[in-house]
Amino acid sequence: MNDTAAAAGGGREPLGEAFDLLAAYPGHGGFLIDRGGRGVVAGAGGPSGTDVGPAGLRRLSRWALDRLQTRPEAVAVGIVPFDPAVHATIRVPDVAIRRTEGRAELLAAPGASPPVLSRAPQRPAEAFTELQLRPVPPPDGYASAVRVAIDRIGSGDLSKVVLARSVRVEAGRALDPRALVARLRAVDPGSYAFAVPTGPASSLVGATPELLLRRRGGVVESRPLAGSAPRGGDRDSDRAHAQALLESAKDREEHRLVVDAIAEVLGAMCEELTWDPEPVLHETANVWHLATGFRGVLREPAPTALQIVAELHPTPAVGGTPREDALALIRELESSDRGAYAGAIGWMDARGDGEWAIALRCAELEGERATLYAGAGIVMGSLPERELDETERKFRAFLDALRWG
Repeated sequence: MNDTAAAAGGGREPLGEAFDLLAAYPGHGGFLIDRGGRGVVAGAGGPSGTDVGPAGLRRLSRWALDRLQTRPEAVAVGIVPFDPAVHATIRVPDVAIRRTEGRAELLAAPGASPPVLSRAPQRPAEAFTELQLRPVPPPDGYASAVRVAIDRIGSGDLSKVVLARSVRVEAGRALDPRALVARLRAVDPGSYAFAVPTGPASSLVGATPELLLRRRGGVVESRPLAGSAPRGGDRDSDRAHAQALLESAKDREEHRLVVDAIAEVLGAMCEELTWDPEPVLHETANVWHLATGFRGVLREPAPTALQIVAELHPTPAVGGTPREDALALIRELESSDRGAYAGAIGWMDARGDGEWAIALRCAELEGERATLYAGAGIVMGSLPERELDETERKFRAFLDALRWG
């Protein structure tokens, strides 16, 4: 089907309760973040700014707010890479659609072209052969890196580090980000389905369960995940895996390090801050996680969503602790640049409100090639074979979805 939304003369235009954000996602160059039907989709146009590091994010927040003053109905969207030394990009799109509780609105600059609505194509599933898959580093190389990290932790250099690896896929056919994000959203509707541009003809596409932060007025929320276990093949084994995760000293320690770090950062911004006294289980299609929910009341003048991202990101859930020591070890041990993987993706409006998630369970698509990413948190008590198996399970689940892309 090809329908065109009503022409936008600028400002807001209601689109109705049943509007599907994915229908307006144009593919490479566009932006999408959608959880439970709520989120933002945007085309490729509009002014953009780039900067680097936490101070750069604070400058980008001011830059975005200045532009939103002339279009207060609009939103700024973007991605903050994992490494603070890599430039972040924030854009105020000419045309965006935001869907909140019960309604969707077209947000358009005067004279902007309306979005073209379409259904994401579905292709028959085709398995990848081993020759089409190249792990970077190979499994034994990743296990060796984990052993080095465990030794560094044992010597007191740091408490936790998250090590990532990738798999490069030569698909032999063009990979469509629309088809992949549709598949991921269908498989795991409770996660944030996302597609963000990483180049003129490339996109990072995924479905992440992790909320970095949500700011609404003076209230900020966060829900970090750390510690994981596989889902079981039947109800009894699934519950056994979940209970074992709750009782795992190693996973609870990994999670505690994340909670302590986020409590410290948000505590400095909030006049009130509460969080779950014990980690709770978070369920995804393939993995159990330990989760902790935070809720705080921000001190005035309240920082914007992007300013909070600048202070929080990267958390120990995706980097490690202490932060700078973990980043240094990641740069030393990882075979390739993470790029946007484990970065922050989201949006912010003219009030400084916004929602940002962590780019996990994802792949970068470009033409017939895809690069899949997965990581595992390493602490004292980690076992190289277990961490390797965790990344392999994440890859297998994503490859199943990629077959449809």
